[in-house]
Amino acid sequence: MTDLIIRIRDIADRRARYARTRRELRAVPLDVALDLDFDRAEADRLAARAVYGA
Repeated sequence: MTDLIIRIRDIADRRARYARTRRELRAVPLDVALDLDFDRAEADRLAARAVYGA
């Protein structure tokens, strides 16, 4: 039972980090995004890679 609670907590934590990272990437000003060489439209993919390693 404890393992299940830990797993659920881990899943919820990762999901929250993914959502926060995606939101922050989408909010980056265009000039900064261009300087960092990423497209804000790819925020979902970049956030998933950062959080889940996908």
